[in-house]
Amino acid sequence: MEATTATEVASNSALAGNGMLYTILYVVVIFAVFYFLLIRPQKKREKETRAMLDAMQVGDEIVTIGGIMGRVVSIKEDSVVIESGADKNKIKFERGAIKSVLTVHE
Repeated sequence: MEATTATEVASNSALAGNGMLYTILYVVVIFAVFYFLLIRPQKKREKETRAMLDAMQVGDEIVTIGGIMGRVVSIKEDSVVIESGADKNKIKFERGAIKSVLTVHE
């Protein structure tokens, strides 16, 4: 068996410390990538959707997530009633079911 000297032990512990530093740095870099590629764009889309729903008015043409197109008849806090089709059938939806507002406001 070889005898290890104090300098070898010190260099081995320094390498272990560097390995720990690289591991922590790797985790931070992965978190930053997830934040900028996934979390931040999703929050931006949610903010745009919320602004679109808040700007929606009676008379606007809308499309629901199910593909139903119609004109807004009434808006309540959490629901929207639209007219759709030639018979002007009225359908009630949750606000979250609105995919897009087709009417452009100045």
